[in-house]
Amino acid sequence: MTDIQPEPSSNGAGKVGAPPFFRRAQDRAPSPSQVQWACRPNATLDCGWGRLLYGPSFESSALLAQALQQEVSGKRDIALHVSEPQLVLAEAPADLFLDPSLIFRRMLDPAAPDEEPAAGVHVRPLATRADIAVINRLYMMRGMVPLDPKTVWAQRHSDALIYLVAEDENSGEVIGSVIGVDHVAAFGEQDGSSLWCLVVDPQTGLSGTGPTLINHLSAQLAKRGRKFVDLSVLHSNEHAIGLYRKMGFEQVPGFVVKHKNAINEQLFVNTEEIAGLNPYARLIVDEARRRGIGVEVIDTAAGIFKLRYCGHEILCRESLTELTGGVAMTWCQDKVLTLRRLASVGLRVPRQQVAGDAQADAAFLREYGSIVVKPALGEQGRGISVDIRSEQDLTEAINRAASIGGHVVLEEYCPGQDLRVVVIGYKVVAAAIRRPAEVTGNGVLTIAQLIERQSARRAAATGGESRIPVDAETIRCLAANGLTMESIPANGLQIRVRKTANLHTGGTIHDVTDVLHPALRDAAELAARALRIPVVGLDFLVEQPDSAEYVLIEANERPGLANHEPQPTAQRFIDLLFPLTA
Repeated sequence: MTDIQPEPSSNGAGKVGAPPFFRRAQDRAPSPSQVQWACRPNATLDCGWGRLLYGPSFESSALLAQALQQEVSGKRDIALHVSEPQLVLAEAPADLFLDPSLIFRRMLDPAAPDEEPAAGVHVRPLATRADIAVINRLYMMRGMVPLDPKTVWAQRHSDALIYLVAEDENSGEVIGSVIGVDHVAAFGEQDGSSLWCLVVDPQTGLSGTGPTLINHLSAQLAKRGRKFVDLSVLHSNEHAIGLYRKMGFEQVPGFVVKHKNAINEQLFVNTEEIAGLNPYARLIVDEARRRGIGVEVIDTAAGIFKLRYCGHEILCRESLTELTGGVAMTWCQDKVLTLRRLASVGLRVPRQQVAGDAQADAAFLREYGSIVVKPALGEQGRGISVDIRSEQDLTEAINRAASIGGHVVLEEYCPGQDLRVVVIGYKVVAAAIRRPAEVTGNGVLTIAQLIERQSARRAAATGGESRIPVDAETIRCLAANGLTMESIPANGLQIRVRKTANLHTGGTIHDVTDVLHPALRDAAELAARALRIPVVGLDFLVEQPDSAEYVLIEANERPGLANHEPQPTAQRFIDLLFPLTA
């Protein structure tokens, strides 16, 4: 696993040259493998996600191995700076493994001036229990072990730990976090420290949040007199390593040892086929394996796999299974049939017409004033044009939709927020507002450059699933606001670059399950029963998620369950397939 989760852009923090906290190589402190510090014996620190065990402080390899084997279920303990890992592993080879991570170090200088934060980013200490909840949401979005709220709240003022959060200055939303460990206070080490669990909201439009958090933490540690800050990063995370090097981190000798558990499994078991699955399939497979369900990957690229438990087998393509019948597939795949079926059971849907006759198409546009043009058989937002108001735009939109294949649908444009509701076993499990892709100006970069950076962040966070297309539809959306790809938005100005809210066109997802109106919940469950589909993602347009007003516009027979953390979508999915393992 990767202990550090950086964002793709350094927003200038990685300029070539000596960074503010960097010292010459000859000034560097020796590594723990070179000097035995006068540490407290067998020093450990509970960081909230698990314990940090300081390797040089342990009196023997046997004691360190025993401590690692006392790891609590659901947590992740880390033994840092283990000088003789082979001896530790020899104590418990079936239970421990050598983590394939590298240790990087940045030298600190208390006299160095503070780095300016990225535009729009404010860093502060963790202050409320709500901060912990938001951090955990970010951790779960990135597949990280969540913090124990009681542990973190009890030691938020500890000298040993520094919990920082980054806020969007405009919205006040927490968009990032980092943990610092003061090794002097925590372990009795001479003058070191370390950085852990850097995480940035993959949906933020602000650049440079990660480097700002690193610089702020480094400055705090430097003012305490710490000479260096270490971090551990997976050897294969080339992007993160590149960022850290630009920020003045250099690789130093050292080893990390961990306990074998389900969280770390991909690091010590040959899971090449599973690692190749997309995030939607991998989420399900990981949950199945945690329950002892056998997994056979049949087609990695297509996300097709077989699950087996106690003689029962079922084939899946991501969240689509053999439980979904052919008629249900037909209803969901053709958007004309979808709305016809939903309307037949009394659900509210927009007016619709199949495109083809130019005069009839123009008449439909005149009748409603603003329409949506979409391929009837499309998915993932491809070929969709929203809020079409002119006949010229209508013709171009129909051609774009037709290029996807199949017939084209004209649909009454209904304003509102895009709400995705996931139904599993005919019960609502998750709901999220999906927002169209936006970029935030900094007064320097063009919209094209901002899109490139935002796409890189979204792709890194979603395994390549979410990017903002630079196409005719993006250019049309910008032109409607008097902008081009070369426009330079003012600092803090948010620019909506698409009108569709699909994840695959760069949209962002915001959980609203807890505030979903009962009428929307009832409508989603009725729709699933009407379509006779046990696992489905239903798309609504709503005033607010806690309001009863809606129109239902689409049904997705293969919803991406990985998009709805922290809701237990994968757990409920496996419950449906293998109820005895619940």
